[in-house]
Order: sequence, then structure tokens, then C-alpha cells
Amino acid sequence: MPRPKRPRYIVERPVTRGFIPDGAPNAGVVILSLEEFEAIRVIDFEGMDQSQAATMMNVSRQTFGRILKSARFNLSKALVTRQRLKIEGGCYEMSGQRPGRGHGRGKGQGRGRGRGLGSGKGNGSRRNNM
Repeated sequence: MPRPKRPRYIVERPVTRGFIPDGAPNAGVVILSLEEFEAIRVIDFEGMDQSQAATMMNVSRQTFGRILKSARFNLSKALVTRQRLKIEGGCYEMSGQRPGRGHGRGKGQGRGRGRGLGSGKGNGSRRNNM
């Protein structure tokens, strides 16, 4: 059984959900996932390099390269074959949406993580040492 995919972090959902070619017959649909859209946005539109973008999306640089390659293929396929492009789905989490929760997954809180009274290292006082 394969290991579950780690969610990729994206900054925001795209404003549009897809594109339809002008004057083209209904030739099918190409799906561009939200993490593929984010990869194209940060590399081709924002001008980041792949290692910065991979860190931002919380994946390795090699994984980011595969996401970008797939995104560019799907985008070019939709353009060349005059198919409708639909932006949806994928394995992602929104970053920065929940203040104080570390990318929305609750990392860094709770006992033993430097907060509260756990065994973690921190500046706070512990009940056992009073």
C-alpha cells in the first residue's frame, strides 16, 4: 500500500475556475489541480526559483519539479488541443489561513512542544520545579 500524499501548501485559490477556448467545439476537458496551478503561478508568474517554491509548498525540490512538469503538460495540452481547462482538486492545504496554528495543521502546539507544561524545552515555568 503506498504512503499517503503529504498535502502541498498553496497561498490562495485562483480567482477563476477554468478557461474555455473561443469558438472551439466541445473537445473535452483537461484538469489542472490547484497545486499544479500554484506551481505555475510561483515559477512563471512570480519568478521564484524551484527551491524557494518547493519550500513554500512544503515539498522536496524533486517533487516540485514533477508537479511543475505535469502542470505545464496539462496547460499545453489544453492550449494545443483546444480543450477546456478546469482548475480543481488536488492534495493541498491553504497556508496562512488560521492564525497561530502553523500552516493550519496545529504543529507546534500542545504538550512537549515548547508551550504549556509539557516536557519540551522552553522558557515557561514547570509545575514540578515550583
